Amino acid sequence: MSRSSYKGPYVDEKLMKKVQAQKAGAPKTPIKTWARRSQIAPEFVGHTFMVHQGKNFISIYVSEAMVGHRLGEFAPTRTFRSHGKMTEKSTSKT
Repeated sequence: MSRSSYKGPYVDEKLMKKVQAQKAGAPKTPIKTWARRSQIAPEFVGHTFMVHQGKNFISIYVSEAMVGHRLGEFAPTRTFRSHGKMTEKSTSKT
């Protein structure tokens, strides 16, 4: 179920303040955040975020195509190892 349209998109307030400070003249260092549920606003374009992945932080540079998505979509929390491997044992059973 999506968020009600009258509420508007959810953007973390602290995150928006940090972006506004960088636009005002603060140095453009990556913004470290744990707010994976925060939606990417048009003001975020051109900024770099360090999104928490559960263990470490993933660096994400925001482009125009990312607007409207969530920050967590670009920092996957699960790492794919592999499916089952074919071994000599499993092939010789036939």
